[in-house]
This record gives sequence, C-alpha cells and structure tokens, in this order.
Amino acid sequence: MHLVSSAQVDALAEQLPPRGGLRVASIGVDFDPFDFARTGAALVDRAVALATPRGDRRVGLGTAWHAASSGSDRFTDLKTAIGELEDDAATLFVGYSFLDEMRAGGLWSDYGAAEAFLPRIAIERIDGDARLTVAIPPDEEPQPTLDLLASMRHPEWRAVEDSGDHSIESHPAVSQWAGTVESAIKAIRAEDFAKVVLARSVVVSSSEPVPILRVFRQLARSYPQCFNFAWKSGGSVFMGASPELLAEVDEGRFRSNPLAGSAPRGEGMEDDDLIGNALMSSAKDQVEHQLVVDDMKARLAGIVADLDVPAHPSLKKMATVQHLSTVITGTVAPGMGVMDAVAAVHPTPAVGGVPRDVAIDYIASHEELDRGWYTGGVGWVTPSGDGEVAIALRCGLNNRATTTLFAGAGIVGDSDPAAEVLETRLKLRPLLDLTATT
Repeated sequence: MHLVSSAQVDALAEQLPPRGGLRVASIGVDFDPFDFARTGAALVDRAVALATPRGDRRVGLGTAWHAASSGSDRFTDLKTAIGELEDDAATLFVGYSFLDEMRAGGLWSDYGAAEAFLPRIAIERIDGDARLTVAIPPDEEPQPTLDLLASMRHPEWRAVEDSGDHSIESHPAVSQWAGTVESAIKAIRAEDFAKVVLARSVVVSSSEPVPILRVFRQLARSYPQCFNFAWKSGGSVFMGASPELLAEVDEGRFRSNPLAGSAPRGEGMEDDDLIGNALMSSAKDQVEHQLVVDDMKARLAGIVADLDVPAHPSLKKMATVQHLSTVITGTVAPGMGVMDAVAAVHPTPAVGGVPRDVAIDYIASHEELDRGWYTGGVGWVTPSGDGEVAIALRCGLNNRATTTLFAGAGIVGDSDPAAEVLETRLKLRPLLDLTATT
C-alpha cells in the first residue's frame, strides 16, 4: 500500500512549476511521519527523523538545499545562510559537532562541523495534524522527487528481535577510563579548573547489519520523554534518545532545560524516591548542576531578556537515570533566534566543563575518542529563527553492522571514579539494549 495516493501526488505537482527558484508545495496527509521505508534511491542522500517529548514528529528525505560551515563562526554562518531562504514556512534540519572543527576522515567522515538542510520530502505531525511538503531545488524538474514520493509504501513494522551474534568492546577499557577520571579529579582539586565532562565509547559489532528503522522506531516508543533522533548521512546513521533540550524558540519565547547531576532509578517507588531525595541533597551534584546553570545564565544575557531561572533544581526522571533539572525561560531579543542561543551557550558545562576553554583543552588532551556529533546538537529551525535543538546524548553512530555508542559524566572535585563508571553504564543502556539484541 502506498503512503501517498496518485491524486495527492498530482495535487503537489499542480503547485510546482517545472522550473524556477526553490519551489515548495504541501498537502495534508493522514499517516504517521515514521511510516516510511528505505528506498535506496539516489535522491535520499540524507534523511532525518525527530520526535519530541511533546509528541511532535518530523521526517525529512533527500536534499533540496544544504549549507555547511566550520570554525568559530559556524553557527552565525548557518543562520545567515538559512535566513536567505525565501519560504519562511520551510522547516530545516540542523546538526553539529562538539568541537567547531571535525577530524579528517575516520568514524565521522560523513558529517560536517555544522550542517543545515531542507529536505526534498518532509513529513511533519505537529499537535496531531500531519502535513507533507515537497521542495524542489532551483532549475530541477520536480518529477524525480514526485516519483520517489509515489514509490514509498507503508512498512510492516516488527519488534526488534535477535538476528545475529554480537560482540561488545569498550574504548578505552573501563579501568583505563576510570584512571582518566581519577586524574581529572586530582587536577580539579589542584584548582586547574572546576569541572570537566569526560566521555567513553562502546563498540557493538554485529554479524548482521543493524535494522536501523526498526531500532529507531523502538527507541521512540521506549523513550517518549526524550528527543529521539536519527540522522542518515552517506552510509552512516547517527541516532539517540536525548533527555536534554539546549534551546527552543517559539515566536520569540525561549526555553532551555539543562541537566547535570545524575543518579540511577530505584527498583521500586520507595527506593526510587530515596535515591532521588539523595540526589537532591547531594552537595557534589548540586555544585555540578549550579556550574551549568550559572554559565548558561551569563552566556544568554545578551540573547534572552527577562531570564527566568529557578533558584533550585528539580528532579527529571528518565527510564534508567534521574537528573537534576532546571528550566530556563525568557524572550529572545529582536533579531535573535535559536541559532543565536546555540552559538552563545554551546558547549555548555553539561558536556564540556568550567572554565569552558580550559575544560575543552583538557578533553582534547586526555579523552581517547573522537566525539564528532556526540555532545553536539540535533534539531530543526526555520528561516525566521524559530526552532528546537537538543544536545546529542544517549546516542550512537551506526555503519551497517558496527555501532559506536557514547556516554559521559561530569567530573568535579568530589567525584568518585566508580560512581562515574556506573553513570556512563546507565546512559549507554537505551541504545545498547537495542543494538545488542537486534
């Protein structure tokens, strides 16, 4: 059964002149944006799926327009390029790395330091209403894109099930990483810096290619309170279930939800409450969290007016872990949008450290992995500056039968290496449970 009827394809074609500048047409549809199938067509060089805690879903297939930038001005460059698009109704996808430059080659060779693209085919379900949009690049015939759309069929979704053998390997070894944490604690106590976030990776090697579409769908079902994402670029797919909103702008209103300070979930309600109460009263975790909030508050001062920052954090409970959480709100200044907020606060102390530059230098010299887009960001944006960007956490990079998973922990003077190892194990579980059982 086809997703889009021939009559709907014809309705889109009638809105699209065969030649000209960037052309956009849209219609209402009645299917789930995630009900798409892998086509293998050359047009699908990129594909993105996003699901938000509010229940909104966005999917983009193929590239009608693309911009990329690197260096210290990468976010400003992207904002400028996006703002030049004439159709403000267009929704673009944006993604970026932790550092402002990417390492050449290797694991992340299909991804740039900062990218934005307008998909050829976009399917969005916002507040329960689904809409399909087609975008045709300048001076291209629309027919190949319409043919691709007409070929898409309803998939038969199955639960993720065992389909082969797996091996799991930590990089670096857990004991070695714990030693790196111990060294960071000593440096912090020597007052070299106040906080640093250190990460490690786990590589899952499968005997069969990982069924990415099924894994992502299961991820979205299992973690609806997260920002679920999958970004296909070339032969790789970057996917995850992030709990942390970096920046949202909606008609001038700003919102962010930094998380820092973590503990496991309990075995039952009583145990869970005891652990949560201990987290709320933990001096170590309160210090770690406050470093993040104070830094973001200072960096947002020129971007967001009327900042509302609660005096004390609350608890945010996820499936495997609970966090100290603060919701920051305000109003963006005239001319400012979500990319300005991203430029101001990334990387936050929740993924880098304090002071920022010292912590990043420490990460670069002591962390034995290429973060790429891990602890970067993934989201959507419009030419007017509205948008929603989540920090890329609880995530992994898949290349057919190999999936590299990432997790990190915030290190302060009172940190304990064993506890930080446990924290990373909890953060690895969402994708490890799926990729190691597919």
